[in-house]
Amino acid sequence: MNWHQRRISAEEAARKVRSGQRVFLTGNCSTPQHFLEALCNRYQELSGVELVQVLDLGAGNYVTPEMSDHIRVNSLFISPKVRKAVNEGLADFTPVFLHEIPLLFRSGRLVLDVAVIHVSPPDEHGYCSYGVEVGVTKGAAESAGLVIAEVNPHMPRTLGDSFIHVNQIDYFVEVNYPLPEVRPEPATEAQTRIAWNIAELIPDAATLQMGIGGIPDAVLRHLTNHKNLGIHTELFSDGVMEMIQQGVITNAAKNLHTGKVVAGFALGTHRLYEFINDNPVFEFRPTDYVNDPFIIAQNDRMISINSALEVDLTGQVCADSIGSMFYSGVGGQVDFVRGASRSKGGKSFIALPSTAKNGTISRIVSQLKPGASVTTSRNDVRFVATEYGVADLFGRSIAERAQALINIAHPDFRDSLMEYARTQHYTGRVYAFG
Repeated sequence: MNWHQRRISAEEAARKVRSGQRVFLTGNCSTPQHFLEALCNRYQELSGVELVQVLDLGAGNYVTPEMSDHIRVNSLFISPKVRKAVNEGLADFTPVFLHEIPLLFRSGRLVLDVAVIHVSPPDEHGYCSYGVEVGVTKGAAESAGLVIAEVNPHMPRTLGDSFIHVNQIDYFVEVNYPLPEVRPEPATEAQTRIAWNIAELIPDAATLQMGIGGIPDAVLRHLTNHKNLGIHTELFSDGVMEMIQQGVITNAAKNLHTGKVVAGFALGTHRLYEFINDNPVFEFRPTDYVNDPFIIAQNDRMISINSALEVDLTGQVCADSIGSMFYSGVGGQVDFVRGASRSKGGKSFIALPSTAKNGTISRIVSQLKPGASVTTSRNDVRFVATEYGVADLFGRSIAERAQALINIAHPDFRDSLMEYARTQHYTGRVYAFG
């Protein structure tokens, strides 16, 4: 258990990586920055190293043309840092549902030679916490041939299925730097109106899944008069902390893990990291549990709120590409859409502003852009919300769907959308519905 004997420098840790190996790098606000910098410094000594990651919010740039033959990123969810490289062929992208990422590692579909993780210092029993990123990291660490950990006193000790014993870690790199912060941004007028439209349909005692950004934060601000809300989500940010402190989120009505916030990872400010540290309200778990639609559906009144880039008149949702350009990834959208839809009293929302590019482009569209992916199929979609209202698509015909979506499109584009619907014979006899 004497882990101090296995302490090495970041440079020594980077030298443990050999050419041709596949290396998992924990991500989000947990990216092991000193190791990554040391690995990049010796990139010319290496060839064919594959760096598997999900979302990197750390500093540094390791997706340059000169590095791609030496260290090549394989992203399971495209972050802004690697988006350009993926679309230029300098990095790879593997599409996958978030709840299936641990399966990729555990099944050997993606064999990991090395996993580089970022943990809290060990407790008196020898257990380190994965901290702010448990979701995909735990499965990777338990599957890799070699495990290297940056040990950081700034990493909060989060509770749940979130621990690794020092005997399961081969080498330790002691570091001391603050985690990156993701600060909430003020909501736009459109986002505030979208949030209001959604909040009106959320009952007391609901369990929520929502990410970060203007719309989820605005929804939370519109729920301050609700009672006994709960959280079961892949990620959360400062807004959840504030609602717990106000007594709005109690988790008292949840069917599963009553009294607990269940999540895979957290993105937020240092204030949030301090709040979740050793806080028994939070239960962090891997995404093969948190994002399993069967698990999600066991929470009554499950509400999922996810975003989109565009929605066509039949209800198809594109959230991860702009035409044929890869933009992000599926993440947990489909996991939670399906889980919430099967929950007793549950609702799933796709939320998006009605326009883009300063009002010049409609995001309710006649057809998805050529080459665009269908993130969530028309069969899965339930509610679509813009600042102009909410369209309920479940059980509706194509004619009814088209009319409902045109009604929540920006007024400047409704005539052209209706004309397209007519040319495609979408506009049959439309019965009144609520």
